Amino acid sequence: MDDGNLGQAGGFRPDDDFTGRVFRSAAAALPTEFGVGERGRHEHFRPRRPIEISDAAELPKVIFDRVAALTGLALLMPLMLIVAAMIWRRDPGPVLYAHKRIGRHGRIFHCLKFRTMVLDSDAVLARHLSDNPAAAAEWAATRKLRVDPRVTGIGARLRKTSIDELPQLINVLRGEMSLVGPRPIVMDEARHYGEALAAYLAVRPGVTGLWQISGRSDTSYAERVALDRAYVRGRNLMNDLWILMRTVVVVAKGRGSY
Repeated sequence: MDDGNLGQAGGFRPDDDFTGRVFRSAAAALPTEFGVGERGRHEHFRPRRPIEISDAAELPKVIFDRVAALTGLALLMPLMLIVAAMIWRRDPGPVLYAHKRIGRHGRIFHCLKFRTMVLDSDAVLARHLSDNPAAAAEWAATRKLRVDPRVTGIGARLRKTSIDELPQLINVLRGEMSLVGPRPIVMDEARHYGEALAAYLAVRPGVTGLWQISGRSDTSYAERVALDRAYVRGRNLMNDLWILMRTVVVVAKGRGSY
């Protein structure tokens, strides 16, 4: 990948042509190098060529994230309680879904979302992919399905508005995620990141990010990886604020979500 095309002066500019430049410079495949280990009681991924960002450099972002997340939870708690009640009423069972994701420095954490799928979603997906070659190809390319048999009726509406991701504000308060950052990935996805994995592991994954404002589910996997890498190389507080504002616009329009 040509890093020089990912931004200017070591960063990226929030303009309409930015994502186009990233897409044109993205490599579809990169050599994967990572190890798997355990530190204390926590699982970790260990990149062989890590990128170091000091805790001191992260402190202003951490403070901003936690203050904003706490404020957001206080304001949105009534909505979240209503959503939880609606989920339980339509499909009795857990209202939250916790899935293992890779965080900063490779630490594994449980990423929280409102449950938008049926309880036996893994079995439903396996049957659907086995019976539908086109769906299997779509899943292999994007890890998404435009027509997903696992998603409930209310779940589809929550996804369309991104309300299903509001519980991730709790992850931000815990220090596991940031408001803005790379898209949180599962362990199986790390192999697709190649050399970009070191950049991903250097920061906390985000509730929103460049991927979410650049087409979301309509982007290819290689494009998502390129966007994550570009964000890490050009991140600063002003860019984070711009991404947060753009996220509001994208979510309001329901662009690229399914």
